[in-house]
Formats: sequence, structure tokens, C-alpha cells
Amino acid sequence: MEQASVAAIVDAHGVVTGWSEGARRLTGHPAEETVGRPARELLAQPPPPGALAALAGTAALRHRDGTTVVTALRACPVLGADGRPDRYVVTAEPADRPEPTLAGRAFQQASMPMSVFDTRQRYLRLNEAACRGRGVIEAALLGRPFLETVAYGEADQGFVEHLRQVAETGRPVRYESFTGIPTLHREHAWSVEMWPVRDASGELTGVALAAQDSSEQYWARRRLALLNEAAAGIGTTLDMARTAEEVVELLVPQFADFATVDLLEWVLGADEPPAAPAREIALRRVAHGSRTEGTPEAAVRVGERDVRPTSSAAARAMREGRAVFSHAGEPEFIDWLADREARRPAGHVYRSRAHSMITVPLRARGTTLGVMVAVRITQPDAYAADDAVFVEELASRAAVCVDNARRFARERTIALALQHSLLPRGLSGQAAVEVAHRYLPCASPAGIGGDWFDVIPLSGSRVALVVGDVVGHGIQAQATMGRLRTAVRTLADVDLPPDELLTHLDDLVTHLAGDHDDDVPELGATCLYAVYDPVARRLSLAAAGHPAPVLVLPGAAAEPVTMSPGPPLGVGGLPFEAIELELPEGSLVALYTDGLLERDMDRTTAELCRALSAPADSLEELADGVLKAVLPEESGDDVVLLLARTRALGADQVATWEITPDPARVAATRQAAAEQLAAWGLEETAFVTELVVSELVTNAIRYGDPPVQLRLIRDRTLICEVSDSSSTSPHLRRAHAYDEGGRGLLLVAQLTQRWGSRPSGRGKTIWCEQPLPPG
Repeated sequence: MEQASVAAIVDAHGVVTGWSEGARRLTGHPAEETVGRPARELLAQPPPPGALAALAGTAALRHRDGTTVVTALRACPVLGADGRPDRYVVTAEPADRPEPTLAGRAFQQASMPMSVFDTRQRYLRLNEAACRGRGVIEAALLGRPFLETVAYGEADQGFVEHLRQVAETGRPVRYESFTGIPTLHREHAWSVEMWPVRDASGELTGVALAAQDSSEQYWARRRLALLNEAAAGIGTTLDMARTAEEVVELLVPQFADFATVDLLEWVLGADEPPAAPAREIALRRVAHGSRTEGTPEAAVRVGERDVRPTSSAAARAMREGRAVFSHAGEPEFIDWLADREARRPAGHVYRSRAHSMITVPLRARGTTLGVMVAVRITQPDAYAADDAVFVEELASRAAVCVDNARRFARERTIALALQHSLLPRGLSGQAAVEVAHRYLPCASPAGIGGDWFDVIPLSGSRVALVVGDVVGHGIQAQATMGRLRTAVRTLADVDLPPDELLTHLDDLVTHLAGDHDDDVPELGATCLYAVYDPVARRLSLAAAGHPAPVLVLPGAAAEPVTMSPGPPLGVGGLPFEAIELELPEGSLVALYTDGLLERDMDRTTAELCRALSAPADSLEELADGVLKAVLPEESGDDVVLLLARTRALGADQVATWEITPDPARVAATRQAAAEQLAAWGLEETAFVTELVVSELVTNAIRYGDPPVQLRLIRDRTLICEVSDSSSTSPHLRRAHAYDEGGRGLLLVAQLTQRWGSRPSGRGKTIWCEQPLPPG
């Protein structure tokens, strides 16, 4: 009270009992006129609510000349002998009196809001900036608790808690608050500092604070945080639709109330960008999102086509390569809103409140892919230049992810087309086995792998079953797979045994690896090659680093074949081991690539055996059941499954003769063949067959080594085989006019459908096929 020149004493009944000279100067009333009067007679109007209970507040006093003097009053109770207040010392200070000191003027004129509270969170002082922010004069707040002056909210409760903390601990506090203030009609970020105020004796008498508007820095941090989220949250997959959804999820609701991502139609296909710009902008809605559930603002549904005129914001953004603003009342915004209203009037209630829109092109590697649109409806701030910088950076990152997904989709489409062109389209041409096959390309971002399979008809009604897997993914793996598949077919045509064929294939892979550049990944592959003979009912097979097949004998459970896996192709210098199995008719052989068992090998092999043992009406149904039971939901590798059920040729379909190596026996052999054809009802083929038998048996007797054997097989074709113990293979040659021989094989080649020779365990076999007569 040392600076308080205005003072009065009021008893417990509200009667003035003392009056200072300062009070006389302030009100014009001398002591003799006021002492003994009720204090309320000196008030020009009732005190504000809560002032009496708080013993502080702003009061309007009646001056002696009839004017009103606004003052800040504070009452201090004086206790009697019974410990109860029996009088009050009231001090006053004119509310409109200018600060007499430089420090006071600095406080009042500071650009940031500053306030002083007592220890019970009641206003003592506010500067001009604080009053402007609150939209009231200082007198309306003085003496009132803070929570009485605000609409109670979470931020207000935090503010009071910090005031109490400073008052109780005596330590300053600095924190950031995100809230609104009445006169700005928008939310702001505030950096608030509070500190204790002490009197001359060091006693804490109040809490002072200063608030710095840090909204600009806050939003800059928010934009940077969103960009960091974009780096981690956009492009998590190589799927364009999912990438667009991730962009929308990032924008809404933090940056926009409604957002869309539209891509040009060619981007969603496998085409390249058009050479000339189109007259109209044809977009396809890929993703959209809203703060409101169901996205009622959207006039275009996901997947629908949206044609924009060249005057639209989308067309201008793509043409100029920058963000384009549109605000309520502008012609461009009005046209956009009218188009949306005409297309889907149901969303009018939500779109009518839209007031700001920003349209940004999606450009990556010099190519425009589409547009991203953000609209504000409930957020009060219109989009500004800082928002354009942020959204263009975000669009740039999103566009790269979309373009990566587009390139991946295009390469995958090409690789898949190449893969399908290299795999067998039809598996007809043989009757030794019934087959069903499945090929599933992987969904991994690494690309389609190099898995392949083949079913190759061989001589003597035999068939080769092949499954392989090239290391790596993508076009390079496909190209290698194509070369290996061609090589296997070529070597199979030579009729090499499985282990010898894999040895030659291993050499080929080694040579291919040597021809590659250093920047090309190392070549490698696995392969399983099996040959089934329906006459002998035997399966011969060998593997090069490939999983063993699973065998299901009639009436028995499925079991993996016990065999040596061998080294992978490309290792070189190591042998391959072949095994032979005798199979009853109706046996099931399952060949596959490791993509089917990419999880726990032992567990998935057991699951595969159980699935193959399950009853099924057909091989096709069984193949589907195996994939459903064994394959994971998303395989990280290609999957090939080849099922083969064996058939057998009965004794009535095969005729064999052991031939004495005497040219005189050729005629008898020819006659025996003709009789067998008659028994089969194939008399129409007798002439050609007799001629072929005569030529091949004569050559075997003349140039080969005994024993000589003739075998006729009636299958889908009529097969004639002549075997001898010589390893010398015959070949066609041109006979001159006066040569006595050399025309036999040429004659055989002309009269039959195809012919060839194959090595056997004790020599060679010359064979030929001719079609069966219709009927």
C-alpha cells in the first residue's frame, strides 16, 4: 500500500469509517461528506459479479461533480479480537490513469499479449495486446478468475493448471498451446511463458505471463512432419491405387477436409504417354477421402471417368506445372462447384461450405501423371503460398511413388506376357500321362521369377516331365528361363538320359554366366527332369538342386521321392545322379518349384502330402485343392505345380520280335509285322510298315551288332522301333544316281510322320511314327 494514495476504511456493515486525502482528490468528496455513509452510495453502478467475493475488481465511482470515475478496487480485511473481519481497508487506482513509469508504458504497449494474475488466478493487469485478443476492455476482466472469462475447454484448463503450478512452486514455466482467441476466429499456436512476481519482502504475490504467437513456426513444423510422414507412409506398395489412398489419408483431415487423386487414363494401363496433348483432360478417379464419413462431397466415384475442360483448374495445373489456387467467389471455383453440383446434387449440403481449393499436378521424371486436389470446408484458413510450397513437395514425392508403381505394373505385364509366351500353352501330343498344371506369378515387388515347366513327348510313347526355377526376378530371369527351356527341349529330342541331360544343361548355364557382363546378376537355376515309359512302366529322374517330387501310389499315402537333389545348374564339375522307379498304372507324380514350400519346408511338405492324398474327382480339382491347402495368401516367389497321373500300355498294344541277324530273315520279319497289323485292324498301314520294317531291319543286320530287336507299339500313333547293340547312329545322306544303297533312311523319312534314333543301355534304337488310320 505504499504507493496507494487512494484509501478508505469500511466497517463490516458497509459503512465508511475513514477517508484519505487521495480519495478526496479522486472523487471530489471530502471526508466529512463520506464518513458515516454506506459505501454503496458512492457507486455509480453495481459492482461486477464476483467482485465482492474476490475483494477485488473494477468499480465505477460517482464523482462529486456528477461524472463517473472507473477505478480498480482492492479490499484488505482487518481482523478483530474474535478473529473475524470487523473492517476493510480499500485501496483504489484510476483504471484509465497512464502508467507513470517507462516500465509501465513498455508493459502496456508490448506487441505480445501480457497479463498479471494473483495467486488465485484472478486478473490484476492486462496490456493492450491482451485486451485486443480477448475483445474486451481491461476493466471487464480485473478481479475476475480466469475460468469465469472463457468458454471452458481443454486448453483453458491447461492454462489454469500452469498458473497454479507457478503460484505453488515459484518456478517459471514455458509451454506451447494450440487454441483460438475470439477476435481472430481461427486457431493459433502460442508459446507461453509464465513467471512468479514477488514483493519487496520476496513473498510471491502474483503470476505474470507473456504469450508469443508461434502459429507460423507451428504450421511450418506441421508441414515438415507431414512430409516426413509422406516419406515413410507413401509408396509402401507398388500398387497405384494404394499409393493414391495413402496420399489422401495423409492430407485428410490434417491439411484438407476433402481430397482427391485423379490419374490420366493412360497411366492406369500399360501404354506410354501420348505424343500429342489431348483436347480434353480425361482423368480416372483413383482415391478420395473426407473428414465426413462416406465422402459425401465427392461427385465422382472411385474408378469413374472424369473429363475436365481445358479451362479448369486441373487442366491449368497440369499445363503450368504448378499449384493453382481457387477460392470461393472466383469464377474458376464457381465453375468447379457448379460442375460438381450438376453431376451429383446429393452432396450439395457438404460442398456448399467449401471455400478454398488447391490443385496440384502429379509430375515425375518430366511426365504429368494426374492431379491432386485438396479442399477446405470446415477449416477456416484459405490456402496460401506456404501451403503451395508444401503441397507441391508432397505431390512430387507422391508422383514418384505413383510412377514407380506404374513402371512396375508395366514391367510386370510385359514379364507376365513373356512368361506365358515361353510356357507351354497346350500339353497334348502324348498319352503316357494325364497332366494338370498351375503357374502363379509372384506378387513381390521384385517382379516375376523364372519358374517354368514342360511336358515333352518322346519316342516310344514316352514322355519327359520338366520343372525348373531360374534365380532372380524380372525380364532377365524370364530370358534365361526361355533359353533353358529351349535347351531342355533340344536335349530331350536327342533322347539323353536325365543325368546326362542335366550335365549338358549345367555346361550351358556355365557358358551363359561367362558371357554376361559384370553388372548382370550371377546366373543360376534348379531343374528336375523325369522320363516316364508307359511300356516298361518305369520313371527315370534326376535333379539339379531342385526339390524332390512327391509320389502317390494307388491306394497309398503321398510320400516325397528319396533321391539326391544334386548341385544347382551353373556350379559345374559335379555329377548328377539318376534313379529309376517302377510305377503301377494310376500313380500320381507331383513336381513343383520351391515357391510352393517357401515357408517351413518340413511342415509345408507334410501339408503337400496330405493335400495330394485327398480324394478328388479330377487332376484339375486336385491341383486347386493343393494350392488352397499349401500356398500362403501372398507368395513371395513364383509357384509351379505339375501333376502327372501315369497310364500304361497293355501287352495287346505292344509286339516284340527278337531277330536272327540273317538277311534271309527279313522277309519273315516283314510277314510277322503284317500279321500283327491285321490283328490290330491296321491293314491300311501294312504297305508302309512292311517297307519301313524291311529297311530298318536290313540296316540293323548289315551295319549293326546283334542282338537285333523289332518292336511295334499301337498308341496314338503306330510306332516302329528297331534296336541293335551298335552305338553308331545312322544319318541321312544324298545318294548319287548309280549308288546301290543310301536311300533307305530317306525313304523312311518320306513315308513316316517323324523318325529318329536314341541311345539305349546296350546300343541304339531307330524309331519312326506314322499316323493311325481314321475310324
